[in-house]
Amino acid sequence: MTNRRIVAGLFISADGVVGAPEQWTFQHMSDQATAAIGGLIGDADTMLLGRRTYEEFAGYWATQSGPMAEAMNGIRKLVASTTLTAAGWANSEVLDGDLVQRLGELKQIPGRNINTSGSISIVQTLLEAGLIDDLHLMVFPVVLGEGTRLFPANGKRIDMTLHASATFDTGVVHLHYRLGGSR
Repeated sequence: MTNRRIVAGLFISADGVVGAPEQWTFQHMSDQATAAIGGLIGDADTMLLGRRTYEEFAGYWATQSGPMAEAMNGIRKLVASTTLTAAGWANSEVLDGDLVQRLGELKQIPGRNINTSGSISIVQTLLEAGLIDDLHLMVFPVVLGEGTRLFPANGKRIDMTLHASATFDTGVVHLHYRLGGSR
């Protein structure tokens, strides 16, 4: 078994906004996008979430059924939070200590991918620390003009290699990048 990879998957607008995707993605979702998301989940044994994303996901997925719900409810979930003391959703635990240090340690343990989705500040922190191996961006055909952006204007340079791409019937483009030395 190889060491884990940290894989980030995000919905992003054509102008780089990642915040509040529930307000602008649904009209462009398709079976193709669902299959791509399912593939990412299937390649992982752990999901890393921030407190807000954890609470949103737990509030929704814990009451759902079907293959996607089974995957979401069954996967190990790590919650990066300084305010949450307990995590009640199945297979969840609060990640203690320094996030970058803990994730660096977890990457060294053999296993499948550690996925993160929707937790923008975590993704930004891990990008800055050079811990993300794969970045999956689902680019939606919408320009929002304002909102939380994945890459801040004053951020550092991040070199990426396009590993794969796909265009879905709804105009969403799935870009899979490998970062740094993770080719």
